[in-house]
Amino acid sequence: MPLKLNVGASRKVTDHNYGSRGASVNLELELDTTLASDPSKLQEKIRHLFGLVRVSLAEELNGGGKGHSGGPMPVNNGHHTPGNNGLNGHSRQNGERQGGLLPATANQCKALHAIARTNGVVLADFLREHFQRGRPDDLTIKQASQAIDELKSACAAIAG
Repeated sequence: MPLKLNVGASRKVTDHNYGSRGASVNLELELDTTLASDPSKLQEKIRHLFGLVRVSLAEELNGGGKGHSGGPMPVNNGHHTPGNNGLNGHSRQNGERQGGLLPATANQCKALHAIARTNGVVLADFLREHFQRGRPDDLTIKQASQAIDELKSACAAIAG
């Protein structure tokens, strides 16, 4: 009975316009059963095949697979080009906000509004006093997390 080997890889990369594209390459082949008794040769064969798969995948993502017209499509390894992508009105590069910090998420902003509303806190005043910011959208993820914790604690202390 032949030895079956399946080797594959897939990758998704971002485009310059904040879209993404991906490719997947899989090989399935039958090997001589004697390779099963020689683990080092089997590993060598697997490494070789994975190398072929990775090269084919890179070529496909760079346009070498003739899947599109025009010149090669650059692979940018998930790095965005500068520009506004509409996320909280902040531009991002490499998944980061200018200054190197990610902006607060929409869910964090909603949580801050809900906690403040439920407890009768003026959110803008709280944020100015504690973070020198007027809106949750102006916070970083870390600051928003801290603001949620502080707001919950302050409200619990008032209620308790």
